Order: sequence, then structure tokens, then C-alpha cells
Amino acid sequence: MIATASLNQIINDTGKPGSIVSQRRSVHGVLLLDKPVGMTSNQALQTAKRIFNACKAGHTGSLDPLASGLLPLCFGEATKVSAFLLDADKEYAVRCRLGVRTTTADAEGEVLETCVLPVLTRKSIEQTFEQFYGEIMQVPPMYSALKYQGQRLYDLAREGIEVPRDPRPVTIHSLTLTAYSKDSLEFTVRCSKGTYVRTLVEDLATALGSCGHVSALRRTTVGPYTSMHRLEKLQENYMDYEALDKLLLPIDSALSHWPQVHMNVETAWYFLRGQAVMVPGAPTAGMLRAYGGGRFLGLAEVLPDGRVTPRRLMNLD
Repeated sequence: MIATASLNQIINDTGKPGSIVSQRRSVHGVLLLDKPVGMTSNQALQTAKRIFNACKAGHTGSLDPLASGLLPLCFGEATKVSAFLLDADKEYAVRCRLGVRTTTADAEGEVLETCVLPVLTRKSIEQTFEQFYGEIMQVPPMYSALKYQGQRLYDLAREGIEVPRDPRPVTIHSLTLTAYSKDSLEFTVRCSKGTYVRTLVEDLATALGSCGHVSALRRTTVGPYTSMHRLEKLQENYMDYEALDKLLLPIDSALSHWPQVHMNVETAWYFLRGQAVMVPGAPTAGMLRAYGGGRFLGLAEVLPDGRVTPRRLMNLD
């Protein structure tokens, strides 16, 4: 264990011969990282990957540098379930500053205009929130990773170029006011994938008769996950792989809401070789978690004839 390694050493470590880390490990599982403010999601991913000395890792949806909070990282075979976490509902704690609109719709942007502050009451705010419940249409912000004719929107925005963006449907499951003052709101929002909280804040401010931007943002929930580990905790256990690996959740935890099937050894043998199999008591349709021999085998789907066929197998050997 190298307790004295600084975070900068870890971030800058290339994994080349002679560096602190050289030989990467096969690591499998889900790490619930508390991404700090000021770090990009990719920087957080690469730092955690170096700390774990892992061969392969990916994140499950970016958080802006301004934002903090839950960033699930998938190591090794867990990358095969990352798409399902991208599709999961998410929850955020949001602080909105009213009366100021910025280029990026958050505190990092330049001020575009100031607006009259509305007279706020809890009732008027909650009535405004009700306008956004359910499925709504959002126009993606220019400062986003979406592409227009092969170019990222944020690259165009930095050049002062604005292009048309088609509205997209998103779902707001809940909006809960937690605090407010004459020029700010604090609330939690639970929403579907693809929701831009910065756009939601701008639209809410407009509906209140003003303008606004995100001044603080923290993601608290992704799908089934709510707990998280701070980067400093990982740093404290740098190169203590036994301690680090205990922080990982099983791959199938990302799919805990899926139904499951359990196969005997013979059935699992055929299933692991890509064959559709009959499993007594299996659901009649949909995606499943498949188990056999006391281990998670992978993702499966029920065919129209009732057989269970593999879709993504786990290679944990």
C-alpha cells in the first residue's frame, strides 16, 4: 500500500514501466463514486481506473465539472451492463439562482442578461412545479455533447455558433421544493434519462417570470444506487487492492429490478455456449438475469417459444 501517493501522482500516472502502476489487473464490478466538483467525469473515471490498476472501465453518464455526486463506474465485465444504467432514472439536488441568465445555463458561463426577480411564495413555486410533471419537451442546450453535422454542440457554442435543436421528450417524475429565498430556489428532481437539469432550471425560471441558471448540482441517485464513495477514500487505499475490491458491487446489482432465472449445471453449460434453453418456471417474456452454478451468467431474453436465450454473457474466468 502506498499511502503517501498524492492525487496528482495518481492522476498523472501513465502505467508505463517505471511508474507507480505498470501491470493492469482484471477487475470486475460497479464502483459508486462521489465525483467531486471541478473534475470532469472522464478525469474521475481515469483516476479511479489508475487507483484500481484496472484494465478496463467506463462511466455511466457524464456529470458536468460544476456538478458533484453519484457517478457509477463499471469495471471489466460490468461495462456490459453500463447501457442500462445510462437508461436509468436519476435524482438530483439542485440550487437555482434567479435573475441571471448565463451562456452555459450554469455558474461557469458568462452573464447574458439580468432579469427582474419574481415575488416568490411556496404556493406559487409549487404551482409552477406542477406544470413540469410528467412528460415534457426539452430543447437540448447548446453546451451539450450532442452532435450537429458531426460536431459537438459545445464546440460550436464556444465559437459563438448556435444551431437549431429539435425538442426531445423527457419525463419529470417529481419536483420537491426544499428551500427558497428572494433570488434562489433549492429543490430535488427525479427524472428520466436525457433530462438536462440546466434546461429545466431555465424553463422553471421563465415560468416564474424571471430567468435563472444552475448554481449548484449534485446527483444523489442513479437507478437502484444511492450510496457512494469519495475519491479520497480510494486514494487512502491506493494499491491496497483487497480493500479497494471490497468497495465494488456485483455486476448484477445494476439489474436488481430485472426478473431472474436459475439454471442447473447441464442447462447452464448449453446456455454459456450461446444456445437457447428451456428453464422451468421462467417468465414468459422480457429480459432476465441468468444464474447457474451459484454465479451470475449474464443477460438473457425469453423467446416467443418460451426458451431463454443469452444476450450478453459474463466472462469472469
